Amino acid sequence: MTMPLDPTRTALLVMDFQTGIVRNLADPDELVRRTAQVLRRARSAGVRIAYVRVAFGAQDYDAVSPLNKSFAVLAGSGRLADGSAEAAIIAELAPEPGDIVVTKTRVGAFSTTNLAKLLNPRTTDNLILAGVSTSGVVLSTVRDAADRDYRLYVLADCCADPNAEVHRVLTEQVFPRQAEVITAATLPGLLGR
Repeated sequence: MTMPLDPTRTALLVMDFQTGIVRNLADPDELVRRTAQVLRRARSAGVRIAYVRVAFGAQDYDAVSPLNKSFAVLAGSGRLADGSAEAAIIAELAPEPGDIVVTKTRVGAFSTTNLAKLLNPRTTDNLILAGVSTSGVVLSTVRDAADRDYRLYVLADCCADPNAEVHRVLTEQVFPRQAEVITAATLPGLLGR
């Protein structure tokens, strides 16, 4: 049974909803609309909002090892350059003043960022995850955050992957081992709204 959440001890992570990443999805409109609705509900409940984005400066590209299968290709392409339109968080989900925004140069939300410090583990117990892609940032963040002893909630319908079957397997069979898998419709009840 999923326990109600204390909004003051909860953070919503909105991960990699960037122009150059979301465009890889077949039909992102409903995903974005649902995630925007979740953001409004979380804000009104007093949940802390944290954005995680991937972007590279020149030195970041240089720091990627040629042994890194996915990021070596990315670094070689010059994609997701910091400050570029494709690295920007999509306008429909734009951060507001007071939100946390961190930039990473690897897959997981905690890798190469100070997110853990900004969330302050003494005051944040619960993380709600939304992100693109399910097999990338969401999977890596679930694993890392579980090891950091957060109580995790994955918004299955606010996550997406270019491969629908991979998304299904992760949300139905893998994530439930370390997280509660919920939907946008169930979140208000968890937040007491």
